[in-house]
Amino acid sequence: MAKGNGLRAVVLAGGRGTRLAPYTMLFPKPLIPIGDLPILEIVLRQLRWYGCSEALVSVGHLAPLIETYLTTRGPIEGLAIDYLRESKPLGTAGALSMVPSVDEDLLVVNGDVLTALDYSEVVRHHREQGAALTIGVHPIEQQIELGVLTIAPSGDVVGYVEKPVTRHECSMGVYVCSPEVVREIEPDQPLDFPDLVLELISRGKKVSAYRTDCYWVDIGREDQYRRASEEFPSMRAVLLPDEGANG
Repeated sequence: MAKGNGLRAVVLAGGRGTRLAPYTMLFPKPLIPIGDLPILEIVLRQLRWYGCSEALVSVGHLAPLIETYLTTRGPIEGLAIDYLRESKPLGTAGALSMVPSVDEDLLVVNGDVLTALDYSEVVRHHREQGAALTIGVHPIEQQIELGVLTIAPSGDVVGYVEKPVTRHECSMGVYVCSPEVVREIEPDQPLDFPDLVLELISRGKKVSAYRTDCYWVDIGREDQYRRASEEFPSMRAVLLPDEGANG
């Protein structure tokens, strides 16, 4: 293990994965393979490498398949795995209300994110900033394949840009939550992270951004899943540093 801090993590693996349908109609998205490994196993091994001692896997859609896989593959040394079982969809943040005894910061990771992010650095940033919530943030550039006009209220064209590129700072699906934030989430009520973030901001709570340009792919879209599958062999040593340490 590279760094240790005894953190607990929640891996969000309960969604239906509708953007990857029809693959996810009979197969949970966290078990979609990247190379020879399900994305969920990659995430769990990374969490252990970067200092997590316990991972709570939030499950809902096709939960028995996820639990069967993790039981069959055997333990990840040094990482205790348990489950948060949703009886109904609770959203990306609502499942956190089921986490027992939250007295320390909680790392939360989407179960479909392929990244080389150092999770321990996100936690360090969160603590240094004294934030209620920290969000992992990655830059995204998007090109519009058309000419974009600026039009005055009169209807006159006053500007024209051909195929502009816009830059956005986007959530990576990685969060660090302070205990008070988790404890205030209402049990058994659906809640998504965008709503939680806006609620915290409205109450004057500090929400911090951890910016990084590290390797990151959200495999929730088919084109990005294909990209991740193609790039995984060349990125394997970076994405699975435990293999190098054990090799």
